[in-house]
Amino acid sequence: MQQKRISFLVGSIVVVALLFLTAGLVWYDSAAAQTDEEPAKGNDDVYTPSTADHTQFEVLQQPFKTGPEVTAACLECHTEAAKQVMETPHWNWSLQTENGEVVGKQNVINNYCVALSSNEPRCTSCHAGYGWNGNEPFDFTKETNVDCLVCHDTTGQYKKFPAGSGHPVYEEKEFPPGSGKIWYPPNLTEIAQNVGATSRATCGACHFYGGGGDGVKHGDLDSSMTNPSRDLDVHMDAEGLDFACTECHVTEGHKVPGSRYEMTAVDTHGLDLPVREGDVATCESCHGLTPMQDAKLNDHVDKIACQT
Repeated sequence: MQQKRISFLVGSIVVVALLFLTAGLVWYDSAAAQTDEEPAKGNDDVYTPSTADHTQFEVLQQPFKTGPEVTAACLECHTEAAKQVMETPHWNWSLQTENGEVVGKQNVINNYCVALSSNEPRCTSCHAGYGWNGNEPFDFTKETNVDCLVCHDTTGQYKKFPAGSGHPVYEEKEFPPGSGKIWYPPNLTEIAQNVGATSRATCGACHFYGGGGDGVKHGDLDSSMTNPSRDLDVHMDAEGLDFACTECHVTEGHKVPGSRYEMTAVDTHGLDLPVREGDVATCESCHGLTPMQDAKLNDHVDKIACQT
């Protein structure tokens, strides 16, 4: 009887030891998966105000009658800005893909707004420029045709007129006709003196309202993204991480990466901030290829999109 008890105790100890060993190996595998790529901890950077007070610039202390006049003033200091913009799809509405196809708004028929031709004044109200009206060839080389304010307004006052070929209104105008809704000219001097970095609001002025209305063209982009809650967007949460669009669409020389024609279906690079030139940040750019603490859950990452 005594021998049976001893055998039972020894057997129990062995079983318990094996259980602990197995648990330890599972924990080790999970920890090892995290060793090379830790999930991003969030952006702890403190916002640094601009080093320039634009209200003090003499060139901006004048009445401006048109958008191109403001651009001319901007270019006196930002001498290369327009040239940089002219190298981007936001300006050219044209893009050559890696396989040689020429795409972009100028060249394709899309599945919502159909095409640019014949409706230029309306479509180009979201062009980053002034005067592309379809009645005459648009000068893509004229630097004062670039619209600085549409991306850099911080006042919320600047709005392009819906059928103004990229211009705001310069005199009171009723639109739509007969609606009683009056569009008032913006104070271009005040706006020019308060320019700043791009924001969800400035990007959204076009991308949230594509197709002529709020959320009309892109079902995943609408004005609710201007000041979203955590439930709507964990990264752009206005009271949380408060990401701007450019946190992921990391921009250099006015080139905003990201394409609906050449999207990144699978990111095999993992942690890579700052991202390579021309690339848009992915989930993996911040969170790595093994974001979960449970190694088994990481097996799903290879096949299932993060947003699933």
